[in-house]
Amino acid sequence: MKTKTATVALAAIVATGTAVAAVPASAATTKAAPARCHTADLKAGFATGDDAKPDMGRAGKQTQAFIWFTNKSNHACTLSGFAGVDMVGAQRTDGTWSLARSSKRPTKITLGRGDTTDFSINLLPVAGSTPQKKKFVPATFQVTPPNETKHFTLKWPFGGQILKQDGATHPGTYLNPIGQ
Repeated sequence: MKTKTATVALAAIVATGTAVAAVPASAATTKAAPARCHTADLKAGFATGDDAKPDMGRAGKQTQAFIWFTNKSNHACTLSGFAGVDMVGAQRTDGTWSLARSSKRPTKITLGRGDTTDFSINLLPVAGSTPQKKKFVPATFQVTPPNETKHFTLKWPFGGQILKQDGATHPGTYLNPIGQ
């Protein structure tokens, strides 16, 4: 049953020849979710502040290094999961070491223009006197954002050596998800 008000409003629309499309209120306020961040949207680097530097002199005790991503694009984008991290060694016997992932659960991070997030890498340093075959000397890190194929090459700025466990099931050197 039509009410008198609805009939008058409908008659006014028909009389003026204006077509009106009904849009649900929820659709009018919904924004499209930001797309995921691509390598081209980001810049990356090691956090080098005093509180962010790993203590590479703590032989046999874990320390952490942090890598950051900043959104340099003109739009918001999201990151979720783990970056890909390959350490390239300075010694000819080092080769490349693809870091294992922690068991932590990733969360989704939205980066607005200019926003930064980071992730940590747990490291297990060794003493300089450790035999060469048991130590890995980092030179560069190839860092690939989650779900991407292009990487950043970052020079390792901290010195030191890491216990070589590139074939271990539970190595002391591994990475955590974005935002952790």
